[in-house]
Amino acid sequence: MTYTERLLKDCTLCPRRCHANRLRGERGACGMTNEIRIARVALHPWEEPCISGEHGSGTVFFSGCPLQCVYCQNREIAAGRLGKPYTVQKLADAFLDLQEQHAHNVNLVTPTHMVPQILDALQLAKAQGLHIPIVYNTGGYENTETLKLLEGWVDVYLTDFKYLSTALSGAYSHAADYAEAAKPALAEMVRQTGAARFSPEGMMEQGVIVRHLLLPGQTADARAVVEYLYHTYGDRIWISLMNQYTPLPWVQQDPLLCRRVTRQEYDAVVDYAVALGVENGFTQEGEAASESFIPQFEGE
Repeated sequence: MTYTERLLKDCTLCPRRCHANRLRGERGACGMTNEIRIARVALHPWEEPCISGEHGSGTVFFSGCPLQCVYCQNREIAAGRLGKPYTVQKLADAFLDLQEQHAHNVNLVTPTHMVPQILDALQLAKAQGLHIPIVYNTGGYENTETLKLLEGWVDVYLTDFKYLSTALSGAYSHAADYAEAAKPALAEMVRQTGAARFSPEGMMEQGVIVRHLLLPGQTADARAVVEYLYHTYGDRIWISLMNQYTPLPWVQQDPLLCRRVTRQEYDAVVDYAVALGVENGFTQEGEAASESFIPQFEGE
C-alpha cells in the first residue's frame, strides 16, 4: 500500500478526523471519496493583485470541502455535486497546461482533502518542468499534520481566517472548533514560508496572505480577528480584508445573512486595521459583492 493510500484509508486530513475509508468509496466529512474531482481549471483574474497579476492565477477548484459554510458562494462544488474525475497524471498535466498559458502560479482551491493526490501530481509535474509557484488556497480549517506534508511543495499560503467566535463558526460553518484549528494551522504556514518574497513584477513568490471575509453585522468578530492576526504576526503576513460577501438564494431567509455588508461596516474594520498599524494588506474597493464575480463551474 502506498503512502497516499494509507492516508486515504483512515482519513484524518482535516480537523473533522472522520476516519472514512475513502479507498473503499466511503465519503469523508468533505463529501468525497479518494477520486479526484475538479470543477474548474482556468486562469482567474480576481485574486489579490500579487496572486492574479497580469495573466491570471492558474486556479484548480477541487470538489468537496471540509467546512460546508452555509453562505458558501461555491456551494455546488463544496457539496461535491459538480466536478469531473481526474487521474493523478491528468492533474499533473493540468498544472503544466496552466503554466503554458502563462499563469503566474498554480492555485489549489479547497485542496485539503486531496493533499495526498496533489502531492503525487506535483511530483510528476515538477519532474516534467513545472516551476511556477504553488498557492494553497484554503478556508483555514486545517490540521498541522497535513500542512507539514506540504513543506517544500507549497510556496504561498492563501488562507482564510473566518472567525474567532465559536458561536459564529458553529452556526455558519458547522465547526465550533474553527479558531482552535486555524490558529496552529496558520502558525505552521508562517513557519514554512517565512517572510513574504515578491518578484520584480510584484508577484508573491513566497509567503502567507490571510483573508477575512466580513459578514453582515459581524464587525466585532472581524476586529477581533484582525487584532489577533496583527498582534501575533505583525508584518510577517499580509492581511486581506474582503467586502465581497454575496447573499445568495439559499440564505435569503436568514435575518443576518440575507443582506450585503454596508460600506460603513467595512470602513469600520479597515479603519480599525489601520489604527492598529497594519501596513501589509489588501482592501476591496467598489462593488465586489455580486454574483457576476462568482466563477461558473462548468468543468472548464
